[in-house]
Amino acid sequence: MSDFTLPALPFAYDALAPQISEEQLRLHHSKHHAAYVANANALSEKIAAARAANADVDPKLWRALSFNVAGHKLHSLFWENLDPKGGGEPSGALKNLLEKSFGSFANFQKEFTAVATTIEGSGWAALFYCPKHERLFIAPIENHNKIYFPEAKILLVLDVWEHAFYLDYKNEKAKFVAAFWEIVNWPAVAARIAQ
Repeated sequence: MSDFTLPALPFAYDALAPQISEEQLRLHHSKHHAAYVANANALSEKIAAARAANADVDPKLWRALSFNVAGHKLHSLFWENLDPKGGGEPSGALKNLLEKSFGSFANFQKEFTAVATTIEGSGWAALFYCPKHERLFIAPIENHNKIYFPEAKILLVLDVWEHAFYLDYKNEKAKFVAAFWEIVNWPAVAARIAQ
């Protein structure tokens, strides 16, 4: 039973250089992301096997499954957020919503950068859209699955686990975050709002 599949990248491993090197991207996608997929499938099989044997399912399996599925889903979204020809500023409805929510694109970028660079340990910076409030919000996601933001949809994520940048930037997370702005796929982010 393989419920989860590693998605192909929408670009070649060397396409995001110099912001993300081929070696860094290959390791991140084919090793780290692939491990979350493999672990999620293995945990799903353990849960199914316990049920088939009419045995109790260890509650720790659910926590581990949540962690690995969230890691898989966030990484899948992260790849879609990147584009070798990306960067710059968004336009149209997304730009208007950023300005409504943060005052300006520059304010949004400053606040998102601050969240990304101040995450302690492993995590993600994320931009959410809340339809109830018709606003955008920024929040950190600790690890992969420690967040609760009711009714909100994740539009943009930045992986700031060390495995995402250490080969290229060593311990200089801020340089990685600055490079991220040069390869953001704004049309993909805008499409998520339209959905």
